[in-house]
Amino acid sequence: MRTWVNGTVVESVEALVSVFDHGLTVGDGVFETAKVVDGRPFALTRHLQRLAASAAGLGLPAPDLDLVRHAVADTLKENDTSRPLRLRITYTGGLSALGSDRGGLAPTLVVAVAPMAAWPETAALATVPWSRNEHAPTAGLKTTSYADNVVALAHAKAAGAAEALLANTAGHLCEGTGSNVFVVLDGEMVTPPLTSGCLAGVTRALVLEWAGGAERDLPMSVLDEATEVFLTSSTRDVQGVHRVDARELVAAPGPVTRRVAEVFAVRSAADVDP
Repeated sequence: MRTWVNGTVVESVEALVSVFDHGLTVGDGVFETAKVVDGRPFALTRHLQRLAASAAGLGLPAPDLDLVRHAVADTLKENDTSRPLRLRITYTGGLSALGSDRGGLAPTLVVAVAPMAAWPETAALATVPWSRNEHAPTAGLKTTSYADNVVALAHAKAAGAAEALLANTAGHLCEGTGSNVFVVLDGEMVTPPLTSGCLAGVTRALVLEWAGGAERDLPMSVLDEATEVFLTSSTRDVQGVHRVDARELVAAPGPVTRRVAEVFAVRSAADVDP
């Protein structure tokens, strides 16, 4: 695979940034992940809009989105796009002295791709003993500071699950480590609001636009009551859930999940950049 780093496309093993890059030393950066199918990145405009919003939330200089588009196009041109790919755009504070203060040099921009395997039709989830801080300055931003997610996901996998679910500090259902969560209650599809501290997922937003549903605060106990649970993310699209902790949802994916997945598949195939 070949990777775009600050204007140059190189073999991925040669794709290097400085050990003094602020994205490496303190996690001062933002990123986006999109799927690439038939050589075309899905919902790129929405991803770039969120990249800019996350950068603004961190106080980073506004990324040149035309440059990012150019970098994405160059990266895809230099790689085999005959199979689905995971596309990652990373934008950091650039070279800085060790510590929290930013330097005055240009930000770092990296565009990388990797093969993307298909997700299983359903997944097992595990709740974890840590919470998402919806009052944090980085709440709702897609930053490179992912250590909390790494720990939570490892905990879930040790419990035999594929994804972790986190509550926020109010005890409400929030999100997964790399996904948004929806539940079905009395036939109604509901997802936590952005005020819960969850990420404003691109797929989450499209599901709400294309398939309907409501946003409201949900107690964690909803996971014991929901007739269906499903996840959304930019690489999994819509994925059913067959187990949450010890509770089995034996009919997963249920009828609402199947309907949403079908709507998403049709609409996303019809418009690569909705």
